[in-house]
Amino acid sequence: MKLPSCSCSAFKCGKKDRWLNMERPIPFLLIGLTTILSVFILYTLNPLKFVTEHDIDQKLLLIKPHKEEDKCDLFNGNWVPDFKGSMYTNSSCATIPTSKNCFRNGRRDKDFLNWRWKPERCDLPRFDATAYLDIVRGKTLAFIGDSVARNHIESLLCLLSQKEVPVDAYLDSEDRNRIWHFPVHNFTLKMLWTKFLVHGEERVINGSSSGIFDLYLDKVDENWARDLHSLDYVVISVAHWFFRQVYLHRGSNVVACVYCNEANVTDRGVAFALRMAFRAAFSQINHCNKCKSIVTLLRTFSPSHFEHGSWNTGGSCNRTSPYNDQKINFGANEWEIRSMQVEEIERAEKRGKKGKSFGVLDVTMAMLMRPDGHPGAFWGNQWMKGYNDCVHWCLPGPIDVWNDLLLAVLRRLD
Repeated sequence: MKLPSCSCSAFKCGKKDRWLNMERPIPFLLIGLTTILSVFILYTLNPLKFVTEHDIDQKLLLIKPHKEEDKCDLFNGNWVPDFKGSMYTNSSCATIPTSKNCFRNGRRDKDFLNWRWKPERCDLPRFDATAYLDIVRGKTLAFIGDSVARNHIESLLCLLSQKEVPVDAYLDSEDRNRIWHFPVHNFTLKMLWTKFLVHGEERVINGSSSGIFDLYLDKVDENWARDLHSLDYVVISVAHWFFRQVYLHRGSNVVACVYCNEANVTDRGVAFALRMAFRAAFSQINHCNKCKSIVTLLRTFSPSHFEHGSWNTGGSCNRTSPYNDQKINFGANEWEIRSMQVEEIERAEKRGKKGKSFGVLDVTMAMLMRPDGHPGAFWGNQWMKGYNDCVHWCLPGPIDVWNDLLLAVLRRLD
């Protein structure tokens, strides 16, 4: 709306009655009210003038999704350019371990930070520590898994520490099991280390570790199971330790193996061994009588991106930008493992006991497209020079989207 002009003739602004002619108060009041109303309309027609991008993300988080929006698949999409970059840096987060601190270890390219995950039918808000800590106030959340699970929790710590710095409450002698506490929100975060979810023993041959493992499907790993009754939320994940020679035991029988090449034992492959391990873990959770209400999320397989060899044969990961979805091979082992995991979490949900709920944090498609996000040569290991880390993820880096997704999933469950 065009504002009215303020000419002297309209206001009779001579010396005698400048701005106000007491003999004609009504026209003056009408013009004044019109001016105020016009200014009000002008600015309310553009409400985003005073709304930040953070506020928009908050509104997306706080509004309960309609039925159609609730069907949006958060996990099917593409990476799109986003030049806002990361929500933290290796300077603003003091808890980044040396092996994930890629910039400190010499990485120079930064474009891999300038992408965000865009689901096909909706937008994924950026992580908001305030919203997250409000959901988990007074709760305990544990990440159950291996070093990639630890990588995930390290990303979460960086994001949350921008709002509240946690107290480091417990550290075991091997720096595997950890506890952090956020006293303002009475929130406890745990890392419960496990390689296989089930009990595993490494074979010792001639007094030396062999790298061959026996896995007992009838017995879960007590390192995580003993704490189950104290947890409100669980994010569970394993995979990479299964890519080696293992033997699967049920009772006193060897029922299958992986990479064993023995005539009297069937090699059922990595996906089968993982399936049996997850099935045992979910059964343990479902039949935990001492457990209170507990939400279990399975974080799907996080792929490696070795090229020109494997980790011990000169393989590297030197790319500096994402793939698009056309580069994904849906027939590859990574997708087979992811599909099996989704099947097992759905199976657990169908068999869910009272107070137990199950869901998926499906990161596989997103991470298959990010060969540029690994430390590669920039992992600062002085004892393994010449080897590249194409399994774990730089901090900050693409792994931070796992926590964008985690928050979005928790909002849907809330």
